[in-house]
Amino acid sequence: MADILKPGWSKPSTILFATELPANEKVFAFALAQAAEFGAELIIFHVYDTLVVAASEASGIRYYDYPAAARAEMEHLEPLAKRARDAGVQCETIVRPGLAADQILDLLHERKVDRIVMGTHSPGPIGKLLVGSVAEAVLRTSLAPVLIIGPDVVDGAYRNFATRTVLCAVSFHASSRLVATFAAQVAAEHKANLVLQHVIQPQERHEALAGRSIDDLEAELASLVPAELQSAIKMQSIVVPGDPTQELLYQCKAQQADLIVLGAQGASAFAAAARQGVVYKVAAHSLCPVLTLSPVVLAADGVKADKASEPEASLGGVF
Repeated sequence: MADILKPGWSKPSTILFATELPANEKVFAFALAQAAEFGAELIIFHVYDTLVVAASEASGIRYYDYPAAARAEMEHLEPLAKRARDAGVQCETIVRPGLAADQILDLLHERKVDRIVMGTHSPGPIGKLLVGSVAEAVLRTSLAPVLIIGPDVVDGAYRNFATRTVLCAVSFHASSRLVATFAAQVAAEHKANLVLQHVIQPQERHEALAGRSIDDLEAELASLVPAELQSAIKMQSIVVPGDPTQELLYQCKAQQADLIVLGAQGASAFAAAARQGVVYKVAAHSLCPVLTLSPVVLAADGVKADKASEPEASLGGVF
């Protein structure tokens, strides 16, 4: 586990802000605040559509003017880079053509990136969740933690972007020890409180309890965090019955959480296509940022990815 959880993941030295144009100001504000807090380098990364076309009206010839497109996109991003540098943050702007998710993931192989910060789309007019295909693909396959800033996230400026309470969704699935340890490391870096929450779905209550009390289960949750981290942070465990998404969002409000940490074990392609997965619902509706570890990271700890055909609703608290 120690080899999987990189030190930079809880205290990033390089943060990648993946942005569309125009940039989402709220998402950029969180990325900049984290870079300033940790003294990290900020990479502003934008992938532009390769269908930028210049046309000759006289000849009707169409061609791709990639250099001109790149220069234009860089000009749009330069004000953001200037704001970062004015704030004392080392900043680099990178613009590339291609498919956004592919280019973001390629950059992770080229550069040492400790955290990706990106936004989601708002829910559609009929309530369909639109996390966005780019965010969804990165969330499922990233080799670094992904911080999602959803449309309902409250502007952190009023609290100076402080992280005082970290809420972590766990269960007794094999991946939860890794996720809880990561959440505890993040809480320790911020000197924040850690709340571990496990939600038991009604149909699984008898099997989940197995003769144990709620107090017994809460004590077991606490044991997911290594002893040396338990002594460094203030920690609380909560086990409740109910719907995983609803209960997690409720505790986010009740605990005034500044950050939710999830293991995206159930973030399958099936769940993404149906937009019914817990991860996607929480990312779309959370009032605070959501920091995720991808199924690829969890698999490195020996945790097998869930089958794409398994509905995420059946995971019983595994996110």
